[in-house]
Amino acid sequence: MRSGRRVVAAVLAMLTSVAAAVSGVVAAPPASAASLVQVTNFGNNPTNLQMYEYVPASVQAHPPILLALHYCSGSGPAFYSGTEFASLADRYGFVVIYPSVTRSYDCWDVSSPSSLTHNGNNDPAGLISMIQYVEQHNNGDAGRVYVTGASSGGMATDVMLGDYPDVFKAGAAFMGVPFGCFATTDGSQWNSACAQGQITKTPQQWGDLVRAADPGYTGARPRMQLWHGTNDTTLSYVNFGEEIKQWTNVNGVSQTPSSTDHPQSGWTHTTYADTSGTVQVEAYSIANTGHSLPQAGMAAAAVHFFGLDQTGDGGDTTAPSAPSSLAVTGVTSSSASLSWSASTDNVGVAGYRVYRNGVQVGTTAGTSYTDSGLSASTQYTYKVAAYDAAGNVSAQSGGVTATTSAGGGGGGGCTATYAVTSQWGNGFTANVTVTNNGTAPSTGWKVTWTWSGDQQITNVWSGTLAGSGSGSVAVANAGYNGSVAPGGTTSFGFQATYSGTNTSPTPVCTTN
Repeated sequence: MRSGRRVVAAVLAMLTSVAAAVSGVVAAPPASAASLVQVTNFGNNPTNLQMYEYVPASVQAHPPILLALHYCSGSGPAFYSGTEFASLADRYGFVVIYPSVTRSYDCWDVSSPSSLTHNGNNDPAGLISMIQYVEQHNNGDAGRVYVTGASSGGMATDVMLGDYPDVFKAGAAFMGVPFGCFATTDGSQWNSACAQGQITKTPQQWGDLVRAADPGYTGARPRMQLWHGTNDTTLSYVNFGEEIKQWTNVNGVSQTPSSTDHPQSGWTHTTYADTSGTVQVEAYSIANTGHSLPQAGMAAAAVHFFGLDQTGDGGDTTAPSAPSSLAVTGVTSSSASLSWSASTDNVGVAGYRVYRNGVQVGTTAGTSYTDSGLSASTQYTYKVAAYDAAGNVSAQSGGVTATTSAGGGGGGGCTATYAVTSQWGNGFTANVTVTNNGTAPSTGWKVTWTWSGDQQITNVWSGTLAGSGSGSVAVANAGYNGSVAPGGTTSFGFQATYSGTNTSPTPVCTTN
């Protein structure tokens, strides 16, 4: 009986198989998890790079491409396993390329002339071949190509955007240096002066280095996101400010931030938008952090900056509704506080843009904002617009006016602590911490001191220098860090030159 049942079962199975074949229905194999795959023979590869490709199981039909570049002593597989980009690719369906350097000096070449030019014959040429391979073999979207990297890979991110502005839509450099800062002509690949923050230039000079890499290019420039820890001793934090100079100049936007916020404790996020409100450069300064980026959540911020956290091919074209009920909720002699009712959107509102007298002055993810650094006894007009993650911007709200009070005050209320953070033959960097000792939030602060020698400030970040930076010095708050809570702190830093003895001054702090 059992034998007969086995025969019947076998016959039924055979008939089912035959019927399926005749009808054209073939059972699909079970889906397998995506994995990192090495690709060989991907095209022109003058420096013998290795290519590893991650194609998620839920890849888009016409996917964006992200080039992810490892740090010195790292590899493509190590950057794949040690960062969050692959898991984000799983979520949003883009392809990630993880290349590896194979020479004994396992950093990316960001110093030789052949790496700092369009269509050169060094690492960038092989990286472009990898991108072209994905475009051809994975139906990759040539209009949505991005690059990111850490340390040496962050430096290479700057290089790729400079060499190939026609290929990349945007980049995110973690712990990098400006394009051309590491340049050498003696065959060495490490530039200590740049690494230590001793090379500074004007924004125009930095921008000219980028433009010279591809002098015939006249199209749009890639957007740039920058990340750096304030305590980085491998690639000095000075380079962060120099990168901001370079990419704001290249993209034709002001060095003064359009907005500043603190998305997480210790993160200072500044944006630099063009006249249409599009953020061309954004920068994340990470307090009390060394050479250890990206950390948790930072890859997601980069992916958001690229717009890769929107699935599909940019199908969302619906702008949010205009914010309503904009009102002034409080004023001081130097600030105005606003609130409004939330906008609606078919996908979701990502944030709001605040305009003062027609110029964007900031963003906030919520429905309130305090604008600081204003003049006393002055009238200002405000409007607000909403935007979504796809970049659609609403109409502006109706306007409201705020008139600041007459002011007064000043004097006392804060202390300043001065500390040299690095020093070399004829230069140094220093950090000044401002503490609000009062019982109310400050609306502005100023730190003054007098040098005992011939020290000369050449560059300031997170503060505004009055005068030449020699002799008697005065540094006031930037537009975004004048408000310090009672007992709270903020800081600014600078780079300076000197000769002889570099004696630390005694700073004096006053608040508004």
